[in-house]
Amino acid sequence: MGVVWTLNANAEETPEAPAPAVALPGEAAAAGTAVDEAAIGGAAVDDAAADKAAAGEAAANEAGTDSATAKAAAADGAAVPGGATAPDTMETSNGAPLPTPPKLLPWGERPSKLKRARAGASSAAVAAAGADAAPADTSGSLEPVPEYAPKGRNSRTGILRKARTTIVPPAPPVAGAAAAASDVYFHYAVGTQTGETDGTWANLSIAKPELNRDDFHTLTEIAVQSADGRQIVEVGWTVDRTVNGDADPHLFVYYWKDRQPSCYNACGFEVYSKTIKPGDTLPTGTQKRFGIQHSGNVWWIAYDSEWIGYFPDRLWNGTYTRGGLTQWFGEVAAASSTPCTDMGNGLPASDGLAARVGSISMTNGPEPRATVRATSDLYSAVSLSDRTFRFGGAGAC
Repeated sequence: MGVVWTLNANAEETPEAPAPAVALPGEAAAAGTAVDEAAIGGAAVDDAAADKAAAGEAAANEAGTDSATAKAAAADGAAVPGGATAPDTMETSNGAPLPTPPKLLPWGERPSKLKRARAGASSAAVAAAGADAAPADTSGSLEPVPEYAPKGRNSRTGILRKARTTIVPPAPPVAGAAAAASDVYFHYAVGTQTGETDGTWANLSIAKPELNRDDFHTLTEIAVQSADGRQIVEVGWTVDRTVNGDADPHLFVYYWKDRQPSCYNACGFEVYSKTIKPGDTLPTGTQKRFGIQHSGNVWWIAYDSEWIGYFPDRLWNGTYTRGGLTQWFGEVAAASSTPCTDMGNGLPASDGLAARVGSISMTNGPEPRATVRATSDLYSAVSLSDRTFRFGGAGAC
């Protein structure tokens, strides 16, 4: 098992659908140079200068144990809960052998089944039920739905501050249609760590920040990138009416190849869990663990107590197998440079009750020493230690 740096909790810290056509952009020759435009699901990207700073209804646990968990337990010589028997073979939908995740989650615990609330429950209802997640719809499907919408990114060598898009955020209730291209502005409050690693995990505050009806999303995530920031794997939660159809926080995954965007929740992502999938509703007002770890030719994604699924190395032609830049951050995608959308839980980082990223840890990597900054004076980030920081704000309002 690899080495994992972590910080114990203290008083302040509790524990492939076809994509739209994409035109490849030119790369920035150096920091401070502009990057060519590229189409993103109907949006044309314009990279700005490089970053100068370098319940409702109660729900019980569902009976039984999914076959993936059973197989993992059996392979480790452990008893399978409920007397379940692991199948002899496991395959993906295309008949390929199913990758086997690490026996322990990134934070060192044995996987266990998540507690689900009823399908369609709100984030408040999920929290009231003491559950970890709820299916966002009543279909029963564990196949994630590809969703195309703006997504930001930032790295040591460049930061996406502004893009062009034809996507229109639906005003509540969900309505509206695509229109002429307009601008989308990205704002970040971020912790950054350089150094080679097999992955990372952290505790993220989950909230229901106010999303202005004209804006695109507000989210919190962790991201493992190649050293040059061109290849990225992401997991976190997002409030995005275009992607999710409501203003609750939902689980999301995303990846980039050669700085080209993909789509939310699908586009190469393979679901492993029989309990949860990207797009599911998460409880508000709590903290949950999110993790990314490379193992067995895939990038595994973990949430709370389960391996959710993975992005296979083939998405990068086998060239991206280790991180060189790791980030944990809040992100707002807005229709103006002065948005009235909350980041985190809407409180500024100076407030002791502001949202936080905590217990930052690296797998087979350097000791965590996050450098914290905000890219906009509308939002803020305050370091509490090498492994914990507060962030957020209410934007211009």
